[in-house]
Amino acid sequence: MEILIDIILKAGRSAVELSLFVLLPVMVVMLSLMRLLEARGVLDWLVARLAPVLKPVGLTGLGVFAALQINFVSFAAPMATLAMMEQRGASDRHIAATLAMVFAMSQANAALPMMTMGLDIALTLAWSLIGGLIAAAATYYLFGRALSADEDRLDESLKHPVAESAKGVLDVINRAGAEAFKLAVGAIPMLVLSLVIVTALRTSGAIDGLTQLLAPLLTALSVDSALILPTLTKYIAGGTAMMGVMDEMRRAGQISAELLNASAGFLISPFDLPGVAVLISAGPRIAAVWKPAALGACVGIAVRTVGHILAA
Repeated sequence: MEILIDIILKAGRSAVELSLFVLLPVMVVMLSLMRLLEARGVLDWLVARLAPVLKPVGLTGLGVFAALQINFVSFAAPMATLAMMEQRGASDRHIAATLAMVFAMSQANAALPMMTMGLDIALTLAWSLIGGLIAAAATYYLFGRALSADEDRLDESLKHPVAESAKGVLDVINRAGAEAFKLAVGAIPMLVLSLVIVTALRTSGAIDGLTQLLAPLLTALSVDSALILPTLTKYIAGGTAMMGVMDEMRRAGQISAELLNASAGFLISPFDLPGVAVLISAGPRIAAVWKPAALGACVGIAVRTVGHILAA
């Protein structure tokens, strides 16, 4: 019992420190910047010019905004945009392409704080864009080609507060700060639970046993066995939990910055059990197209994985 209590207390301390001293400051700055650009109309201007360029890969103006949200806000941020696409009559085919892109791209709530661990954020964002566009195109033209392409012609402009005065700017920053705090605090329970489970598995020898079992396969594929733990954590508990495990392993010297960057292609994305569950809850039509979107996301993540390995 004492061992369990000790594990829980250490996991809780690590989760709170990571959430409040790493995740929160980064999210406050990035969310404030995004919300100010949004309030000033910069994002609307950017979306209007990028939408025609990205239309051939199956993305609409709102799809472009979802890409900005996943890369610079958090994995849950595109939920509102996906719900808006459903409400405004976007076709099932466009929704599937957008969902695949979101699944395949780098999630800001993991990628941005991991800069402190040695993650090359410029490389990550570049391959995130490439992987996301390939995932969208693969879904639109291949996996989702049988989906309905019928859509209503509705306004794709985004309703948001304006910041024309000092008070308006302050209000936007305060709202962004509150949103960032909610995200950071909301991540604590999952971080604590995942770190408790991971520490218990490590203490019990389960991770070592799995590593030995997979050793021949990993050696044949030239894969470092140190990636087993963060990979299991990522796909079972999500990207934020993976970030917590990776932070501990980096502090312990178990994973190098080079290995971190080489593995970013398949470790940093919302394509995991919690991420998929959260995103498809945005609406019934979104949940209905998750299968073709997931197949397209696999293509995009595979491209990202190869890109990161070659660049490492």
